[in-house]
Amino acid sequence: MRLAKTFLATMTAVMLMAAPSFAIDMGQRAGFLPVRAEAAAPGGATSLCSHYDWACAPGNGRAVGADVVELAVKVNRSANRAIHAVSDQAQYATEEVWTLPTATGGDCEDYVLYKKRALIEAGVNPDRLLIATVLDRKGNSHAVLVLRADAGDLVLDNMTNSVKSWDKTGYTFLRMQDPNQPSRWVATLAGGMLQQNS
Repeated sequence: MRLAKTFLATMTAVMLMAAPSFAIDMGQRAGFLPVRAEAAAPGGATSLCSHYDWACAPGNGRAVGADVVELAVKVNRSANRAIHAVSDQAQYATEEVWTLPTATGGDCEDYVLYKKRALIEAGVNPDRLLIATVLDRKGNSHAVLVLRADAGDLVLDNMTNSVKSWDKTGYTFLRMQDPNQPSRWVATLAGGMLQQNS
């Protein structure tokens, strides 16, 4: 647990120092991940916007109600069933590649990109679909897709077919795409180990 605390403190300092400053709406509404400050993009996501423009597309303000949540549940379940889990190391002989799944499969970031693209193609507002990096319950790095529904942030995850509120996942949320400008990243630093250690 001491190692986890040290890691979180180090990650927080690195993310906040590595990012240029800009104004962020610090307002927090119940059910939504907090936005703390600008953060550097994860290593594998540095060229994400140039490679997949839809992954960083701005939104149009369209609402996200129960029908979209129902669609997200279907997409999450379908992707989890269709994509074979394989690490970047096994597939590309490198540690971190953010890309769409191949015929061989993909890792957590690949599932996220697949789901985000599928939901955008189905008409979901792009800025309501935010990629987030987390620590799972064992303290391992992981990526999930956050659906910013009208009632709160929900998580699509390749580890479960259930779509849950972010605060019910047991994950520690480190950073995510900025809801106001998805080409940028923001620190969230919420949930999981942070709540246990506070």
